[in-house]
Amino acid sequence: MNIRNRGAFVTEHNPQTLLFIDYIKNNADCIVSLISPSNQEAKIDDDVSLVLIDVNHVNERGMQKWQELLSSNDKVYVAALNLNDEQHAAELLSYMDFSGVFYRTDSLEMICKGIGRLLEGHLWMSRSLMTRLIKLFRKQSLNSYRPACGLTQREVEIIGLLGSGASNIQIADRLFVSEHTVKSHLYNIFKKISVNNRTQAVNWARQNLGAPPPLFQLQRRRGEKACSNDFT
Repeated sequence: MNIRNRGAFVTEHNPQTLLFIDYIKNNADCIVSLISPSNQEAKIDDDVSLVLIDVNHVNERGMQKWQELLSSNDKVYVAALNLNDEQHAAELLSYMDFSGVFYRTDSLEMICKGIGRLLEGHLWMSRSLMTRLIKLFRKQSLNSYRPACGLTQREVEIIGLLGSGASNIQIADRLFVSEHTVKSHLYNIFKKISVNNRTQAVNWARQNLGAPPPLFQLQRRRGEKACSNDFT
């Protein structure tokens, strides 16, 4: 076994996970350590070259945090496990920088083969998925020069902050405007792109404008409420 191949698996600790890790060790020449999704202070060892993220146990915000953590290390490949299908993968890859994807229906043998390719420095995804991504990125590139649906530069900035998980108050603080101004912008944005709530707006932005900016930390004001699913 080539013990130089080391990986990390971000998922819940359970007997099934331990069996999976043991299988990878014996069949993909890769020693994998387990990291809990709730471990916000997790640190990736310097000799780790592959991070596997279980989408069954890591939510969208968690995936963005991991991407932010690993963005400065070009020696670590990141892959997603347990995706539903190609559509799910395409949606995820519209805002996440994954080098490989594995579906729930993939066999253990197929996963081991994919891990081996990733450890060799290759991408692991189907040709049809890569074709979809190329078309998506071309569309996003065109819209970066010609904002879709007549959105202004400020409106594009606001919808990008929505995608990072920011509340109205956080957006106002970031842009040095009032919360009322943010609500007015959101009303106009929703009308221009024909959506009814924040979730729909974020999904539209990912398909048309690209990935949201990295998550940012702002101190929450006293009494601030969590984001709702509309612009009020």
